[in-house]
Amino acid sequence: MPTLDNRIRRARTLAGLTQAELAQLVGVQRGAVAQWESPNGSLPSMDHLIAIAQHTGVHLEWLGTGRGKPCPEAGQASPDTDERAQDELEAACLQALRRMPRRMRERILSVLQAVAR
Repeated sequence: MPTLDNRIRRARTLAGLTQAELAQLVGVQRGAVAQWESPNGSLPSMDHLIAIAQHTGVHLEWLGTGRGKPCPEAGQASPDTDERAQDELEAACLQALRRMPRRMRERILSVLQAVAR
């Protein structure tokens, strides 16, 4: 079973994020993410684990314990997404966005804003 540091790194890479991008999303310095991903590094708080799961689109249980699958099945929204999304289509969009690198999400946002006018 992968260790927590390996699961954090895998979640980040599955989402296509750099350590700096994940750090910005979670609200910490890049060095904190590097520590979390180090075998002998520090451990993230529960609040940070939740934020990592939300921003990378992985299941919190998998991230914290290694049990289960890392990501929701295709077409299945995660519990935190369901609370914010108004329907299944919106939930699927949110999940897809969370897996994209920040720069790509910014580009998509500008397109959406232009189309929604």
